[in-house]
Amino acid sequence: MRWIIAIAPLALAACGPTPEEKAAADARAVAEVEANQEPPPEELAPGVLTFADVENADMFGAGCNVLPNSGSAGGIAIAVAQSDAGYFKRENEIIRMAADAGSRELPYLAREKYSGLAYSMRIEIDEDAGKQSGDETIDYPSVLTIRDAQDRVVYRESGTTQCGA
Repeated sequence: MRWIIAIAPLALAACGPTPEEKAAADARAVAEVEANQEPPPEELAPGVLTFADVENADMFGAGCNVLPNSGSAGGIAIAVAQSDAGYFKRENEIIRMAADAGSRELPYLAREKYSGLAYSMRIEIDEDAGKQSGDETIDYPSVLTIRDAQDRVVYRESGTTQCGA
């Protein structure tokens, strides 16, 4: 009877996974955790759109321009909102997004929301606080929000949006 008690732990140990099986199971568990981890959102700093950018991307016409908070030499906007498309500059790339026709219409046929494959953009303006800034332009206090493809905010800044023709 004593030999059964002495052999029982050895028999139970023999039923467990081998070291190779345990290593493989651990590797699968680590791979699953890594596959389900989401990287943190990027810290986006929209570049200043220049007249050359506007010309190259054919951003002419009526709409709204989100002005840079700091005076940038040669820059006209950090985002452009028009009736059919919205734009901003990421590093040296112009990101174009389609206008969300179901979103609120802003002055000069711009839209509040724009969507693309990798980013979406929302411009919230206070129309009641607009002030004439030129013959055909009005400046509004505004908030520009840009989200990534996972709908995470990657840029949000209060500033001024100038709408006009």
